[in-house]
Amino acid sequence: MLNPKSKQKLIAKFRIHPNDTGSPEVQIAILTEEIKELTRHLKEHRHDFSSRRGLLKKVAERKKLLRYLYRESVERFEKLVEQLKLKISRAFLRREEALKELSEDEAKAEEEISE
Repeated sequence: MLNPKSKQKLIAKFRIHPNDTGSPEVQIAILTEEIKELTRHLKEHRHDFSSRRGLLKKVAERKKLLRYLYRESVERFEKLVEQLKLKISRAFLRREEALKELSEDEAKAEEEISE
């Protein structure tokens, strides 16, 4: 778990406006640091299965937030990924593009039906 000082530094670095503590960027940055800490811990304590479970939950949560941010703003997503030096798989990007196209096609179909 992050200590309050390092958490505040992350919030200050990734916030969008002065009072921001909960934007996706801030949440992803905090989760990334927690994931790094847990990974270091698990390298020493290989049989700590409770921490492993916590790590997997944090990774899943970060992935959800990354998907949300990508859907909301690709520009902000790419900037954050570059800042945090995250490796994003091509499969993730292809899947998100396909979902975006699908939702656009559905919107067009609904539009045609309503006319």
